[in-house]
Amino acid sequence: MTSTDVTDVSDVRDPELPGRLLRTERDALIPLLRARPDGDFAARTACPGWTVRDVLAHCGAALTRVVESRFEKGVFRPEANDRDIAERDDWPTERVVDELERGMTEAGPVIAKAGGILDMVALGEWVHAGDVREAFGEPGAYAGEGLPHALALLARITREKGHVPLHADLDDLDEPLRLGAVSGTRPPARYIGDAPTLVRLYAGRPLVGTRYELVGAREAELNIFGG
Repeated sequence: MTSTDVTDVSDVRDPELPGRLLRTERDALIPLLRARPDGDFAARTACPGWTVRDVLAHCGAALTRVVESRFEKGVFRPEANDRDIAERDDWPTERVVDELERGMTEAGPVIAKAGGILDMVALGEWVHAGDVREAFGEPGAYAGEGLPHALALLARITREKGHVPLHADLDDLDEPLRLGAVSGTRPPARYIGDAPTLVRLYAGRPLVGTRYELVGAREAELNIFGG
């Protein structure tokens, strides 16, 4: 990642960005999954109660809903996510991975046409890929080739949501990454540290072993995915 990768984040939505993020992550994650024995998919993840297989089943189901435009009432709520996972309990692992690969390939154009309402699905899928890598003990769980796309998407989503304003001084960027919405009533908080740890903060993931400074905001205020 270079200083030009994320510092030119625009206020104008790039409809192709979520798809690029998904395809970039597909190319990194799917070969890793296909190389793993079935037993590895029983590993626990940072998502309470979910194994690696559960996370992948949830991700594949969510993207299938996007591709097929199936958004019934309550979709993506915890109880609906659990039902999606349960429906795939008797699937072989290969089928779970196949569905995920298809979703990561085909969801981009649908998300692009949705006007922004589905952009956060792509970011959530990328974060879940990090959950899987971390459960496998892979290095750089919330990093990799997709990180610049994820940061750009995170910056725009937090602005559009009117989230806590924050200037992130990232270790390998020359200029701060600006997140959230400046309201004039609250000065921007400041983060100093690396980009993967910033992702952990916004995704509500464990911070054990990380090093960073956060001034002007509480950790819990940054979580964009809920409690």
